[in-house]
Amino acid sequence: MPRTLLPRSSRARLLTLLAVVAVLAAGALVWVDDGEEPPAYATHEATIDVRAAPGSEEREQLDATMYLPEQTPAPAVLLPHGFGGDKNSVSREAEELAERGLVVLTYSARGFGRSTGQIALNDPDYEVADASQLVDYLADQPEVRLDADGDPRVGVTGASYGGGLALLLAGTDPRVDVIAPVMTYNDLGQALLPNSGTTGQVDTATPAPGVFADGGVFRQAWAGSLFSAGLGPARPSGPGAEAPEPGDDPEENEDAGFGAGGAGASVPSGAQRPPEPPQGAGPCGRYTEQVCAAYTDLATDGVAGDETRALLDRVSPASVTSDITVPTLLVQGTADTLFGLAQADANARQISDAGGDVSVIWYTGGHDGGVPGSQLRGTIGDYLEHHLTGEGEDPGAAFAYDVQGALRTNGTPSVRTVEAGTYPGLGSQDTPRREVTLEGGEQVAQRPPGATPAAVSGIPGLNRVLANSSRLSRLFAVDPPGQSATFAGEPVDSQLLITGAPTVTLNVAAAGDSTRGQDAVLYVKLYDVSPDGSRSLPGSAVAPVRVPSLPEDGTPVEVTVTLPGIVRPLESGHSLQLVVATTDQAYATPTEPAAYRVSLPGDSALSVPTVPGTNVTSGWPIGPLLGIGGVLVAALLVAAVAALRRRRSHHLDPELADTPLVIRDLTKSYPGGLTAVRDLSFRVERGQVLGLLGPNGAGKTTTLRMLMGLIQPTEGDITVFGHTISPGAPVLSRIGSFVEGSGFLPHLSGAENLRLYWAATGRPEEQARMAEALEIAGLGDAVHRRVRTYSQGMRQRLAIAQAMLGLPDLLVLDEPTNGLDPPQIHQMREVLRRYAATGRTVLVSSHLLAEVEQTCSHVVVMHRGALVAAGEVGDLVSANGEATFRVDDTEAAVTALREVGGVVTVDTEGDLVHADLDGLSRSEAVAVLVRAGVAVEQAGPRRRLEDAFLQLVGEGEPER
Repeated sequence: MPRTLLPRSSRARLLTLLAVVAVLAAGALVWVDDGEEPPAYATHEATIDVRAAPGSEEREQLDATMYLPEQTPAPAVLLPHGFGGDKNSVSREAEELAERGLVVLTYSARGFGRSTGQIALNDPDYEVADASQLVDYLADQPEVRLDADGDPRVGVTGASYGGGLALLLAGTDPRVDVIAPVMTYNDLGQALLPNSGTTGQVDTATPAPGVFADGGVFRQAWAGSLFSAGLGPARPSGPGAEAPEPGDDPEENEDAGFGAGGAGASVPSGAQRPPEPPQGAGPCGRYTEQVCAAYTDLATDGVAGDETRALLDRVSPASVTSDITVPTLLVQGTADTLFGLAQADANARQISDAGGDVSVIWYTGGHDGGVPGSQLRGTIGDYLEHHLTGEGEDPGAAFAYDVQGALRTNGTPSVRTVEAGTYPGLGSQDTPRREVTLEGGEQVAQRPPGATPAAVSGIPGLNRVLANSSRLSRLFAVDPPGQSATFAGEPVDSQLLITGAPTVTLNVAAAGDSTRGQDAVLYVKLYDVSPDGSRSLPGSAVAPVRVPSLPEDGTPVEVTVTLPGIVRPLESGHSLQLVVATTDQAYATPTEPAAYRVSLPGDSALSVPTVPGTNVTSGWPIGPLLGIGGVLVAALLVAAVAALRRRRSHHLDPELADTPLVIRDLTKSYPGGLTAVRDLSFRVERGQVLGLLGPNGAGKTTTLRMLMGLIQPTEGDITVFGHTISPGAPVLSRIGSFVEGSGFLPHLSGAENLRLYWAATGRPEEQARMAEALEIAGLGDAVHRRVRTYSQGMRQRLAIAQAMLGLPDLLVLDEPTNGLDPPQIHQMREVLRRYAATGRTVLVSSHLLAEVEQTCSHVVVMHRGALVAAGEVGDLVSANGEATFRVDDTEAAVTALREVGGVVTVDTEGDLVHADLDGLSRSEAVAVLVRAGVAVEQAGPRRRLEDAFLQLVGEGEPER
């Protein structure tokens, strides 16, 4: 562990050492307690026959595994998998439920894993009918407890595709006793073609089953990702298709009741693996023709035809939720751009209206945030076990939601759980709400031809990674300039916990003749803006809105928008920013250019829901309690140390508040004994252009990386304007840097590249100071040309302009003259000098010593990670007293200088006189020459910076 993670004081070091000891002790306790005990269940493989289609004599084979607890008969749980997975995808959940004493049946749905058949998207005649036959199968097993003949005591749980199956089965098979669907859907049509805006005041974020709001906006990124998961080779099916192997031990399978015969029984134990299907299975892969046709329909123009709508209605749980009355635990993720909280809300409302007992949990996961962790899986297991066995108390609170806090030092978020007495519903009028005033006036938002470049709100499936990295989240949450309207609120003075779906009313009108009478497609999102201006998009959530047929006369249409449900603590000093964009790369956006006038009605405000509740904690298993307690104590101690470090990083040293850069005792060591930087100290003042010099391996790059907060030092610190540098430190916003390739988009102009880069930082546009940065860089009218036409020198100057955006107080450049010809290098020299002349500071790392000598006012020389010299360039090159004078009378000059005591050698070269002054200053030598009647035209050091550099790093004196 790098030593900078430890505080400097002895007391703090002792506390940290105790924390480490506690962790090791806790680990030892857990290790001792974790014996090599065999699992409390057995597993048996089976291949189960199901009807290929209703009324058909043909069969499909499902590859299944049954988990049997030690004591049977016992209630059963049917556990389907998510889309793209197979029965092995849910083995962990199956093992945990079997440990509780429940029989668990997992299987690969038709078209997945080693099961035969084609994917029909949980069609009632196919996948749902298969699940019902699996319930028949469970009823025939002696290990399964029955409520009546043919009626096993059974619950169903599963995530996403599996959760949809749980709902559909519970709505069609009365033998299901309890369900716990996880991060799943209510209406697949609304999930793939959402429309969050309506005219008037009717909320259609979760409309009635089967309602399509005049063609929602096609969620093409998610749809494409999901569809590709089923494009593998088609599975063999129908007569003559061979079933997958039932297991490694046929006799063991038959002993467990997996013998042949009857509907739903396994195939004979000697069956062989099905042969590999032929290559070139066609564009539909493993899908049915109906599903393939529906996707083709949607992908062609983003609009659902009648047959597609009918299919999506048919496979949606919304078609059967009015028939679900069994206890239901709905677990939905707050980080889910596929199936958001609105889908669970619709399920909850519809099942409650049918008389079902519903509990709802919103957790910090989802398709963009991950499946439930061990604690939540335990809650799901408790719920199933209680309703299947009748033992224990019902663990299902009416409503619970997780609140994600700041990231811990290990990069994982802190989470607390809040419980409420009742589930208020996502858009209930009874939910407490807070009105937030937004400012912005009427704005014009344009959609470019081809809808490119498009706004980026995240990457489906990877948004969790982006959200936990401030740098990545800024890169992948971009609204291109001119393509959006922005409305900002005032900073809040205390934490505002947003729990649910905010709503806002907009006025939308056509801003051009080509837009009149056309549908408006817009994307509304709500950013959390920190005091430094950086933005984050909670849950990467976007509300797509289609406003049909804008009036021909340009009259605005009033649209009520229900934004996606989120759980977000808006901290004190933060503010909300509403953005109405015309493009989004995750959706199918019309490609024709368009322009819209967007404003807020005079009395409109953003309505933000808040659901009060009680913070709760969950009990821990008794066995590892001591070990977990030790880990918690250690974590608290480490957190306290981290808090001390964070407080120190925010602490301002008033004596250094006006000093751009101070490096003190900086050391960076790596495992294996490598020390890249050792005890480095120097200081940089305002107005200086400092050159950082050193041979390869001297530690320059490592020093710059520590300065930018990319890596942490082992010892010592870096202070910028009185604030200690650490990863993510706010003072980093005062540093502009160009340390690697610029990565400009060649088809955009220089100015467009700069605007796009600045938008990615999330800071207000007026803070960019773009005109000033461009004036300093000196690109002139070339900034409006496409970058592909730029010379190397122009690209470098554009990169410098990018680093200068916002006019940072400290500019850090690594090899800014790379690839430039002499005239361009001269121009770059002037750019840096002009920038420093504004009272700011420039730090340049370069290997071109002659250029550093002519550009920089000060220099720091490093060698083998250590400082060997620092100071003004002139002082460094004249450190040994050698000077050169350009005079009108060389003989008189030589005579005058030789008469001065201490001058060692004097010689001439044309009209130049070289002298070793040996301690005599050049100004005193000039005075001697003037008194002798010698006119001095020029005086300076004799050595070049290169000479001084080579001598300092131990290369000896160069030949002259």
